[in-house]
Amino acid sequence: MFVTGTVGPVILSLTPMTDVGTAFAETKTKRVPALREKVYSQLARAQKLADDGDVQAGLEALDGIKERASSMNSYEIAMMYNFYGFIYYNENELDKAIAAFESVVSEEGIPESLRLSTTFSLAQLAMANSDYNKVSKYLDAWDEINNKPVPESYYILRGQVHYQLKEYAKALSYIDTVISLSENKGDIPKENWLVLKRALHYSMSESKEVVSVLEKMVRLYNKPAYWIQLSGMYGEVGEEKKQLALFEAADQQGFVKSRSEHMQLAQVYMFNGLSYKAAQVLKRGLAAEVVENNAKNNAFIAEAFIQAREDEKAIPFFEQASSQTQHGNFDQRLAEVYINLEMFDEAADAARSALNKGELTFEANAYVALGMAQYNLTNFDASILAFEQAEKHKKSARLAKQWIKYVKKEKIHAETLKQTLL
Repeated sequence: MFVTGTVGPVILSLTPMTDVGTAFAETKTKRVPALREKVYSQLARAQKLADDGDVQAGLEALDGIKERASSMNSYEIAMMYNFYGFIYYNENELDKAIAAFESVVSEEGIPESLRLSTTFSLAQLAMANSDYNKVSKYLDAWDEINNKPVPESYYILRGQVHYQLKEYAKALSYIDTVISLSENKGDIPKENWLVLKRALHYSMSESKEVVSVLEKMVRLYNKPAYWIQLSGMYGEVGEEKKQLALFEAADQQGFVKSRSEHMQLAQVYMFNGLSYKAAQVLKRGLAAEVVENNAKNNAFIAEAFIQAREDEKAIPFFEQASSQTQHGNFDQRLAEVYINLEMFDEAADAARSALNKGELTFEANAYVALGMAQYNLTNFDASILAFEQAEKHKKSARLAKQWIKYVKKEKIHAETLKQTLL
């Protein structure tokens, strides 16, 4: 009843950390190698071509610059690889993008801001590339050079990589940290943080903590899926009354829509002894064509009505289930329902149909139902024959013998009465 949800890589939002124009101006104010006018204009041209959608022309322009790399200083080379990296990233060529950004940080004469941002971008790219060990390596390198406040994205990235490596306790410490920092500022934790926290607790079999997280998700984000999942978790931790109340509240708000949700709610109702409501939920699902019109679901509805002592309402669903299967089990159940309703002709017909179809799980029950129907129709010989067949089955032998004795006695009584009347 509970799905942890997808916890994927951090969504990348990479943009060039250093625009060509910004980089050119930066050389005039910072102690880094100069980005010369000639190189600047060539990089600006490559950037414009790529920005205008001509990626191939942009790469060719960069290739032309690269051919003269021996005459360029380290900052110019780093800027060149920087733009290679972003073009490859935008083309979803992650391996090439990573290689280009690694070339950026390998240059000595670059601003620390560029080294810092590029190292973090490398961690994000490695995450997107599912190279989790490299993510940790890049983040460790970022830790060594960072001297500014740690951004939220750092904690999330750390949490995600440990989650992917199944190091759940480590992951949780980072997620809890970023949530606490956010709440201490009076902010609402982001939804994807709570999704990851929920998944971590679930992976660690910490059901009560999962409940706590889902309660917060329902309160803060009020999504139908969270109501359904929280209801399922209440059931898992043994709080069945809360499970029922929450699931009913979700249904009243129109949140129960899918096949599985209809089935779950019906099962919750059945567990809590509300079989009539269980039948109505699946009946509604059938009418809306959300729940499959198959023998299993029709039989579920029928049995729920039986438990609710609404035998007549069960009949059409057993009939439908019978028409959808080759075996006679549902005809047998129909015979038993008809017996309860004192519809003995119909009971006899249903029992015979069950026996004719065969493949019965409890064949003796069909003979017992047939015997009871025939007795009530005063077909004593036919009743005795049916009970004699039931007697051959070990589980029903004792009951069948009692019925045979009783029917024979009633037969004699009826014949004596008939003679007396004559």
